[in-house]
Amino acid sequence: MRRRIAACGLTAAALILILILGQAQAGTHAPAAPAPAAAAPAPAAAAPADGPVLARNFPDPDIVKVGRTYHAYATNGAGQHVQHATSADLTHWRVDGADVLPALGAWAVPDRGLVWAPEVYDNGAGFTLHYTARDRASDRQCVGVALSPSPEGPFRPVGDGPLICPAAEGGAIDAASYTENGQRYVLWKNDGNCCGLGGDTWLHLQPTSWDGTRLTGGATRLVKQDREWEDPLVEAPTLVRRGGRYVLFYSAHFYSRDQYRTGYAVADRLTGPYAKAAGPLMTTDSFAGAVRGPGGQDVVTGPDGRDRIVFHGWNADYTQRFLYAADLGFAAGRPVVRGSKTFYEAEDARVVNAVVRDAPLASGGKAVGRIDHADSHVEFTVFAASAGAHTLFVRYGNGSQDGAGAPVAAAHRLTVNGAAAGVVPYPHTNWDRWRSTAGTPLVLRAGWNTIRLAKDAYYAELDGVDVA
Repeated sequence: MRRRIAACGLTAAALILILILGQAQAGTHAPAAPAPAAAAPAPAAAAPADGPVLARNFPDPDIVKVGRTYHAYATNGAGQHVQHATSADLTHWRVDGADVLPALGAWAVPDRGLVWAPEVYDNGAGFTLHYTARDRASDRQCVGVALSPSPEGPFRPVGDGPLICPAAEGGAIDAASYTENGQRYVLWKNDGNCCGLGGDTWLHLQPTSWDGTRLTGGATRLVKQDREWEDPLVEAPTLVRRGGRYVLFYSAHFYSRDQYRTGYAVADRLTGPYAKAAGPLMTTDSFAGAVRGPGGQDVVTGPDGRDRIVFHGWNADYTQRFLYAADLGFAAGRPVVRGSKTFYEAEDARVVNAVVRDAPLASGGKAVGRIDHADSHVEFTVFAASAGAHTLFVRYGNGSQDGAGAPVAAAHRLTVNGAAAGVVPYPHTNWDRWRSTAGTPLVLRAGWNTIRLAKDAYYAELDGVDVA
């Protein structure tokens, strides 16, 4: 059960309680005393609040770096089966006017609008393209293969039929590649939500030949839709290994509007079991509307050696999906995306000179702490994907009154990594209402940071903090 911490009145005989600090949403615990980060100039941050890096229709992006050039591929558009663009920095892009997949395999229906989610990689002797198209025989979307000596194409289809096509399970879409210990794998989704089937949508892992033209073993099911926020489907898998753990990114819900979102699951073994995070990693709300329906993601290393997550998001009138990029960090193997709110619960905070007691609230919470001494405080350890300006949101309730019984605002003093960073105000809400503050700017270093909230004016109950 979640616990909430309140800043309310307290006697001098306060109980000192220390709780382990951690990242609440994913359940990751931070070191008790994070080491200070070395002072160094930080590269420019990549954050979706700065806008798309390519303001044109470019859905389901896949990125491959060849030499010093990044090649991006996307779902059909501009009269092309597969779109292609290049960049030196993941920020400034040049769009190629040619179709890098000018012809589909003979097995596929010749309809550009049904060509989705390309995946390209260097196979050592050239480049492999996996693409989704409509299979003539089954009338299902299935995964095919094409090859090219160059990342610019043209890619030429190979094989007499699709590579992956489980027709009884709705077909297959959204191929992605992963390589480990000299073995190539393809990830894919069975399209069980299509065609009125109403079936499960599993993300699979399957070994292939090195050039990806043949399957060399059976498929392993990794995860399916089983969370309320995923609704009918999961899709668009991306697999990386960071911090000794496997991190499986995926998109969920219908792609068509704001409800599309990105989640993740982690495992200690390649084939799982994979444990999903409690909630999504990126949503329209987590970006405060700066990106609408974030999904179709890929992970790539930037020119500065840092990870980036690239993905699409809708424009204002939902007619195009633009290309976005954001700094990506891993806190004990779990992803944190710059600009997307990460929630840290009060129950995982470090509380000094406070009382925690079972006291039911109108909101349903229990375990309320009290802070009212000058040296009382609550500390959250939070993770930043990259250094620079961030925003702090505090989920609180404030029913404070002055001596005449009139409602009043409350406040906490804020410090970040030991330095004073202003005051967080809490407008009056009544004690039975949770609300989020409008947002307080703060500067974080890359990695772990300590945020402290200490008594200032009156009192406020704390449910947790969001950092974006």
